[in-house]
Amino acid sequence: MSMRTSRAILAAGLALAAGGLLASLAAQTPARRTPDGHPDLQGNWSNATITPMQRPEDQAPVLTPEQVAQVEGRRASTIEESAQATDPDRPAPPVGGDGSTGAAGGVGGYNYFWIDAGDRVAVYDGQPRSSLITNPESGRRPGLRQEAQQRMAAARQAAPRFGQYDNPENRPMAERCILSFGSNLGPPMTPNYFYNNNYTIVQTPDHVMIMTEMVHDVRVIRLGERKPLPPHVRPYGGDSWGRWVGDTLVVETTNIHPEQDFQGIAPTEALRVIERFTRADEGTLNYEFTIIDPSTYAQPWGGQIPYTRLDARVYEYACHEGNYAMQNVLSGARAEERAAAQGPSSGPR
Repeated sequence: MSMRTSRAILAAGLALAAGGLLASLAAQTPARRTPDGHPDLQGNWSNATITPMQRPEDQAPVLTPEQVAQVEGRRASTIEESAQATDPDRPAPPVGGDGSTGAAGGVGGYNYFWIDAGDRVAVYDGQPRSSLITNPESGRRPGLRQEAQQRMAAARQAAPRFGQYDNPENRPMAERCILSFGSNLGPPMTPNYFYNNNYTIVQTPDHVMIMTEMVHDVRVIRLGERKPLPPHVRPYGGDSWGRWVGDTLVVETTNIHPEQDFQGIAPTEALRVIERFTRADEGTLNYEFTIIDPSTYAQPWGGQIPYTRLDARVYEYACHEGNYAMQNVLSGARAEERAAAQGPSSGPR
């Protein structure tokens, strides 16, 4: 074992021990409360983390200090290497792209200067977790029911009726600046492993507002007696109602928009998402989620994500500056169609 690795492991062990001590001290300090007596959830928060949603099959639920040092050390090396200055004299990417993935579609997307996916393992209740999913015990999403698989197959079969550039509605909602990339808006509100995993929470006796930095989405959670929307009304973010159970805000959401998929799986009218927000200490908000859809999943499932205090401002995310590129995207597709109809000899002149 190298001296550098030994120091990294020792540092991780000391950090975990210190974190446990701080958590213990924080637990002895009453959390701030609002004038109506409930825990104060307000402020800016971040759920950025390098802990994956699903647990790798060769890991236990809780990581050892050595594993934490290795995982975080690899991320630190990646950030250092990827943040090197770009060569201004580099040649243009090859035709068809350079093989990279990302927002630019394989022609060399954002460099790492713009990426803020997190650099730490998620620590929940003092435990460094190997996955954000904690239920089932495997740390992995349960299987899909046969009827869900049939729905997905039918959707794939119906998709070719339209080309992906035939109209704006066929472009992804993130590209159209309708919903955040990944599932930042939720529910559930999970990290996107890319950037802008930040939130602002504002709380009143009757409502809790959660503003997501990514695409400046906003959820408004109504508190009190639940008055559900009609089944056919399914807004983005769904219909959320909250209630206090002790010092935990419990939120139930239904009526999620049919196009607002989670991990590629479209919601059904039976889908319910239960979220729990608990102020763990001055700098931590514990977030739990449970997904219930008996027509889709073999069992309810969910996870736990720590939200950490963000001591910085959250600015407006001006998505595509009005999304002026949509006209260019569709115009390019029409130009390609005209060129194909005219034959291989035709082309730009």
